[in-house]
Amino acid sequence: MDNEQATFWLSQFIGKNLRIHASDGRVFGGQMKCTDKDCNIILSLAYEYRAPSLEAIRKPIEESGNSSAKVTWNSRYVGLVVVPGKHVKKIEFEESTLPGQKSGITL
Repeated sequence: MDNEQATFWLSQFIGKNLRIHASDGRVFGGQMKCTDKDCNIILSLAYEYRAPSLEAIRKPIEESGNSSAKVTWNSRYVGLVVVPGKHVKKIEFEESTLPGQKSGITL
């Protein structure tokens, strides 16, 4: 897909809530505002999520003795964010199928 086709394809998600996985492991969640010819994506009302450190993962597992212990990701509100197109690894959005029902879709 060339840049023009990718930009056109991305434009259908303007106003939708997206999760964008970046090449450095961060995930950004927010409402898509726009894109450009380089497939940069601007999100508003955005949060940044970072995976916990290995120590933060190890501790709850050791304390509980359960290898599937819950570990929360670190998050912070960033407001408006530009995710460079070259760093986008995966895009997810939520599509309402019925009132009150949501299903996650991976693109």
